[in-house]
Amino acid sequence: MPHFLRSASTCGFLSGVVSAGMPNLTTPIGFKEWSFICDALAQGRLSIILRKGGIHEGRGGFEWKHREFFLFPTWFHNQAEKLSWVPENTQRDFPPEEQRTTVDIDGCATLEQVWKVTDWDKVAALAPLHIWNEDVVKDRFIYDDETCLHVALVRAYKLPQNWHFPYAKSYGGCRSWITLPEEGLPLATAAIPALSDEAFADVSAQLKAILG
Repeated sequence: MPHFLRSASTCGFLSGVVSAGMPNLTTPIGFKEWSFICDALAQGRLSIILRKGGIHEGRGGFEWKHREFFLFPTWFHNQAEKLSWVPENTQRDFPPEEQRTTVDIDGCATLEQVWKVTDWDKVAALAPLHIWNEDVVKDRFIYDDETCLHVALVRAYKLPQNWHFPYAKSYGGCRSWITLPEEGLPLATAAIPALSDEAFADVSAQLKAILG
């Protein structure tokens, strides 16, 4: 599987990452992200992902290794306090991840374009396009030896039904990519775009106007 982000440029388009169109998952890959971020993506309130990387990503750090993936919700306990939007009528606190017994997935996504951004002013300008609080974004930006963020434009899709299955210990840990049961693959082929083509094109244009 090719690695899509190895650029050290301040802000650049990676020509190897192109529109994947409708989801075409051939392997059940899950991308781990806060539960409310997964909700925002599947509901069309968010089309970008900001990522620094987990401590178990390997020596090379975080990489966008897959073009299509399921949105795997994680139970970071106080995520509601770190976001400007949460779903209506939902729990605002989560129990520890180790107490988890089941998984519920509502969406999947295709990776459309990726930037590695080392300019804080450009990162700050993204605020209207996401729901993370500024202090969270800045903490991620300055975390670790390299001051940067990976910014991904993703096309999110809503599954035709909730995918519910048992939680496994292999899903835990500070890593971004995990392998899920194959039974969910047919759901991805029937997924519906979270945003219309016109709305997604507008978000894409706004993002590219900032990052180039």
